[in-house]
Amino acid sequence: MRATVRVDVERVVGTIDPKIYGNFAEHLGRCIYGGIYDPGSPLSDERGFRTDVAEMVRRLRVSILRWPGGNFVSGYHWLDGVGPRESRPHRHDLAWHAIETNQFGTDEFLEYCHLIGAAPYICLNLGTGTIDEAAAWVAYCNCDDSTYYAQLRRKNGHPEPYRVMYWGLGNELYGDWQIGHKTAEEYARLAEETAKVLRWTDPSIRLVACGAQRVDWDWEVLRRTARHVDFISAHFYFGPQPGEDATLSLLAAPYAAGEYLDILAGLISGIRREQKIEREIAIAVDEWNCWYRQRRPPLEEQYNLVDAICVATFLNLLRRRAGTIKIANLAQLVNVIAPIFTRPDGLFLQTIYWPLLAAVRYSGPFLVRCDTESDGFTTSRVVAGSVPYVDALATLDPDTRKLYVSVVNLHPREGIDVAVRIHEARIRGQIQAHVMTADRPDLANSFENPDAIRLMLRNVPEPKDDVVWEAPPLSAAVLEVPVGR
Repeated sequence: MRATVRVDVERVVGTIDPKIYGNFAEHLGRCIYGGIYDPGSPLSDERGFRTDVAEMVRRLRVSILRWPGGNFVSGYHWLDGVGPRESRPHRHDLAWHAIETNQFGTDEFLEYCHLIGAAPYICLNLGTGTIDEAAAWVAYCNCDDSTYYAQLRRKNGHPEPYRVMYWGLGNELYGDWQIGHKTAEEYARLAEETAKVLRWTDPSIRLVACGAQRVDWDWEVLRRTARHVDFISAHFYFGPQPGEDATLSLLAAPYAAGEYLDILAGLISGIRREQKIEREIAIAVDEWNCWYRQRRPPLEEQYNLVDAICVATFLNLLRRRAGTIKIANLAQLVNVIAPIFTRPDGLFLQTIYWPLLAAVRYSGPFLVRCDTESDGFTTSRVVAGSVPYVDALATLDPDTRKLYVSVVNLHPREGIDVAVRIHEARIRGQIQAHVMTADRPDLANSFENPDAIRLMLRNVPEPKDDVVWEAPPLSAAVLEVPVGR
């Protein structure tokens, strides 16, 4: 089987926002306690942060970290998690049916963001919370005056404001599983009023409205909040459809998500036109991942090669929509449906860690024109057309003059010869491929075999005309091509 990828290096079609390389940490299972934060562990620093985990997180260059939920936040009251730890109350976490000790709260989260170099993104409680409580949280983090919550932050040992820019107006309140579940009209009204008060508290912040991946909800929310928010969210969890080929159904799921993301971009354009809003409103895909096996806590999904190929495909899709998607957060960071998995004496990196690493390490800031011709397959979950077996994306780093072509082969059994035709540029050196694949689709990493799947480096033969990449079945590769004019 063959496919063709045409790349025009001189035709820049978008700028990729680094915030699409974000992540998410919820108070759920062992994500926070025993993952990020483990006081008393010989692997933790004096603040209780697992240093081995932090090192692996820094390698991913997590740009923005969302916290504290997720479902958890709709019953969370932030004042429980500040001040002396010995005075913090234990509470029932009604979202995940656990006891929350509140030993990891706002100040610990913001210290952790500083440690890993990520911008903080705090999701507010609009389930059981109030407008006053939300505004107080913003004041605690951001105000530098004589008001009560700014003084409380100073009393707790943090004299300088944190300047948290990104704030989410609740989580998944469209769902009846959520504490404080609301109709679209109820949520939109609350989000509108909360947004106004938060902007009066700190005009510099940026706000994310809660989307539902439903036209009726998202239109109502945009109609009421568009003048006050900067983003609307969308959540996607990928799994196979019953009754279909499990591998192909899972690999088609990012394309189904892409169809709705295009619809959502159209809703945003429509509301901006209707309300004559000139500034940008973007999409925040602030929860996404493969998740279909472990549906109950602790949600410790074990990922295989097919899951990693699905993640690589969605990372291409996110970057391809660089004009509309400005934030994305993989859910979650450690242990809970996560790329990093720990136990008391160490960790291993799950298969999905590697496409995340490849996307952030081997990608330029500019999206360039890239057209793909490939055979494909049909599935009931994609409305328009078929899903191509080869998914490709091209980015450029103008400073190093490196072209990066991300090529994913979704075919479960066949290798594909991918001809990459590069226009308006000359190849100036050895082409290298950063490759992730395996000889079995169900292969997974583990403590016993931590390197079953990882990125491998291969040299690509010098091209006579087109660059030809022999893409193994179920593989993701980034071709690193030095180019000149």
